[in-house]
Amino acid sequence: MKTRYKVLTALFLLSIITFLDRVCMNVVSKYVKADLGLNNEQFGYVLGAFSLAYALFEIPTGVLGDKIGPRRVLTRVVLWWSAFTGLTGTAFHFIYLIIIRFLFGAGEAGAYPNASIVISRWFPAVEVGRAQSVIWAAGRIGGALTPLLVIPLVHALGWRWAFLVLGIAGVLWAVGWYFWFRDIPAEKKGITAEEVEEIEVGRKQVATTHHVSWQLILRNPNIWILMLMCHLFFYAAYFFTNWSATYFQEGRGLSEEQTKNFISLSYFLGVIGCIVGGYVSDVLTKKYGLKVGRRTVGMIGLGLSSIFFLLSGLTTDNESAGYLLAICVFLKDLTLPVAFAVCVDIGKQHSGTVTGAMNFAGQLGGFFVTILFGTIVQKTGNFNYPLFLIAGCLAVGALLWLKIDPTRSLHSSDIEK
Repeated sequence: MKTRYKVLTALFLLSIITFLDRVCMNVVSKYVKADLGLNNEQFGYVLGAFSLAYALFEIPTGVLGDKIGPRRVLTRVVLWWSAFTGLTGTAFHFIYLIIIRFLFGAGEAGAYPNASIVISRWFPAVEVGRAQSVIWAAGRIGGALTPLLVIPLVHALGWRWAFLVLGIAGVLWAVGWYFWFRDIPAEKKGITAEEVEEIEVGRKQVATTHHVSWQLILRNPNIWILMLMCHLFFYAAYFFTNWSATYFQEGRGLSEEQTKNFISLSYFLGVIGCIVGGYVSDVLTKKYGLKVGRRTVGMIGLGLSSIFFLLSGLTTDNESAGYLLAICVFLKDLTLPVAFAVCVDIGKQHSGTVTGAMNFAGQLGGFFVTILFGTIVQKTGNFNYPLFLIAGCLAVGALLWLKIDPTRSLHSSDIEK
């Protein structure tokens, strides 16, 4: 196996752990709310604390990765969030839980921007989309495994111990990463000269100064449109991350077993969506160019997902709603690796910064929908109103792909043909 694929395997494991830790709170929501006496509006603020912190620390951590390298930053990121994953199990009060989840989000911020830096340094341009699809497919595997692993743990040990077990897994990954990985391919022991040449000739990232002008980013309409698309996209993503268990059990009256199955099905379909989206985008890019390759997949994924979200909210059959929402995950996740591939297309040596900017906007969307869902449900008693809102956001996000130009790099004078 080529060394870069071993690196991708490490990132694959990282992404699984990331989503195990992230989705766990959704899966155990009914136990946490019952234990601490929280209603849906209060629980929305608990969930939103993570999203807000993730958004605030996303860009700084992406910039830090561009400056000092993803080896040290990812080690810090994983150790930090693993510690606060474990501490989540010590929660005894509403405010304490908000603080812990905020600090958890601050720690996890930067994981995917720094993974994008690794890809920009370790992979030729023609493999970027597929590499991103593998990372995001792994996240979906983590989401699918969460209810299958966590619910038995909760029944055996209680919800508090489940968080401690997940925290230990992250610590083990961080230690292995720090001692094994190297930021520059040529510095990695055991890599062949042929593979180093293959990477360096064909990669997006090029050697240059680490300085990036924020004025250049803030005045770049291409990045603003990309950020807005991601913001709207994450309204859907965070419904599944934070609220799907509550929606199925309280909104649709499904059992815990049915809920577990639908959440797992959703994320397993997301695995397929990520792989298909990244692969198709790279194939179309090779045949028709970056614009067609990235835009086509992005528009189709979000556009069709919007329709299925709407149908999910309109159907009166509870199991049909579960299957429709699972298809939504497949469709929207066609777009996910493409969006992060565009960050590498645009950002090149500053891919961590551009990814951080896009993900910052996305996490703000996650924060808003997390708060809105809990508030709307608490005030109206209707669990389907938020789904109509999400459907509208996805429709607008699909149209924004017409304006996203992956051929225009961060530096306006550097245009790829």
